[in-house]
Amino acid sequence: MGFQDTPEEWQVTATVTPFTGNKTSVRTDDVVMPDGSVHSRDYQVHPGSVAVLALDAEGRVLVLRQYRHPVRHKLWEIPAGLLDVPGENPLHAAQRELYEEAHVKAEDWRVLTDVYPTPGGCDEAVRIFLARDLSEAEGERFAVSEEEADMEQARVPLQELVRGVLAGDLHNNCLVVGVLSLTAVLAGDGVDSLRPAEAPWPARPFEV
Repeated sequence: MGFQDTPEEWQVTATVTPFTGNKTSVRTDDVVMPDGSVHSRDYQVHPGSVAVLALDAEGRVLVLRQYRHPVRHKLWEIPAGLLDVPGENPLHAAQRELYEEAHVKAEDWRVLTDVYPTPGGCDEAVRIFLARDLSEAEGERFAVSEEEADMEQARVPLQELVRGVLAGDLHNNCLVVGVLSLTAVLAGDGVDSLRPAEAPWPARPFEV
């Protein structure tokens, strides 16, 4: 690999947390710059997330339409959710989200890609999985509430989503990254080249 991101941590001389919410908080660090000066950096502290690009036998992607208040839009998205507890196995979290949001299970799981969605202002790390061999989940549907109570579900051909992304019609980060990554994989080395579902994730370490 000629290019890869590398871990690094600059000296922090002071830290305060002016806001703590239910799932995330806001932190201010005083960071020493390369020239020795110290500057404050505000950022959201986030537990991390998982997302699932679920691909059916007809080459369609399972998508959900949900209201997102900060951007005042209903967005088409792929199933996603927070890592509920520190050290949670991200595969288990992804399987839970696919069940809860779509009442679907999958037999074949791979890591599609890992991303930092907004590294300039948030420490969130997201692992996007590719899930295949889909079927309806057993048992009763998970009881939804709040924004999820209004959620719609559809299955859309992969290339139709790609066209929507490039046309500027689809904006959800995980959907955009997921469909473009899968398109690159299918045009390149194929799904078997992807990392296994429980590949290490240094951004959010976990036990298998």
